[in-house]
Amino acid sequence: MAPAHVLRCCQRVLGWIPVLFITLVVCWSYYAYVLELCIYTIRSDTEKVIYLVFFHIFFILFVWSYWKTIFSCPANPSKEFCLSKSDKELYEKEERQEYQQEILRRAAKDLPIYTTTATNAIRYCERCQLIKPDRCHHCSTCDVCVLKMDHHCPWVNNCVGFSNYKFFLLFLMYSLLYCLFIAGTVLQYFIRFWTLCRSKSEESCPQNELPDTRAKFHVLFLFFVSAMFFISILSLFSYHCWLVGKNRSTIEAFRAPSFRTGPEKDGFSLGFGKNFCQVFGDEKKYWLLPIYSSLGDGCSFPTRLVLGDPEQNVSAIHSDSSKNAVPSQQFPARPLSESQNRLLGSDSQWADSGDDHTQRVEKNHVTLLVES
Repeated sequence: MAPAHVLRCCQRVLGWIPVLFITLVVCWSYYAYVLELCIYTIRSDTEKVIYLVFFHIFFILFVWSYWKTIFSCPANPSKEFCLSKSDKELYEKEERQEYQQEILRRAAKDLPIYTTTATNAIRYCERCQLIKPDRCHHCSTCDVCVLKMDHHCPWVNNCVGFSNYKFFLLFLMYSLLYCLFIAGTVLQYFIRFWTLCRSKSEESCPQNELPDTRAKFHVLFLFFVSAMFFISILSLFSYHCWLVGKNRSTIEAFRAPSFRTGPEKDGFSLGFGKNFCQVFGDEKKYWLLPIYSSLGDGCSFPTRLVLGDPEQNVSAIHSDSSKNAVPSQQFPARPLSESQNRLLGSDSQWADSGDDHTQRVEKNHVTLLVES
């Protein structure tokens, strides 16, 4: 027991090494840009002020979003997804998987769960002893179940999931802008240092040349480091922008979530606008700030229709109702996701009326829609 505990502590300490590396690089970039470039190298006061103002804007937003990504605790499933004491005892005593699944199905009958395992079984975490909500996964590094887990990022020493995915995207975006601004403003001095004056005195050098001082090495490395980080982060940021547009996590991009009808890679996609708002929220004033504004609770998510476009299926239901149903009868047009995706539901769950004839007509409508 003791060696495992020591190993876990060492793992946590070593996990901060990438964060420390990034912190040192950022601190050096601040010193090199503000002091060596702006204060000691640039001669124009107007150029100094403009560069310093924009640099500090990008620097503050970058550090702020990076800090929030690191220190935002991963969101965990609520207590309602944990088995009761009696169900837990029954589950642990039972050795047959089919009976264990029956216990889990009974415990999950009132939970907002739509996804299953690849074998249509209830998703259960043996380590945390809870029923996994949709899009929730267990992180072996953090040793907890994380809501809408995307991946564990060593550069922030934290899980990227529901609680900090927006911060992670802003961190990537502002790191891109930070590197791009540095590379763009340093470029002219990077070129001029290659043809610099060999004299260490600024007065003895021509107007368009720079003296051979220690700022040369800082400026040269600033350009190389910022350009290198910009190129490496650009592909990662572009990939996550694509994921946001599709409303997928990195895990779901590699393994599509399974519903009752089978794997569906676009099961949670609601269209680009709604997908974007799920991560960044409805209030535009918070979109570019590292302030939590994501929609939902992380335990349940709206799903699209597995059998096609929501608006088309709803219109089809209305069309079939007008042709086949009695004119005086009105049927609620609910999304098929409630009947097709609902893990423990039945095809007649969405019928409000208790009348047998009404239920038979509604079932015929769904059957016709599926066959078509």
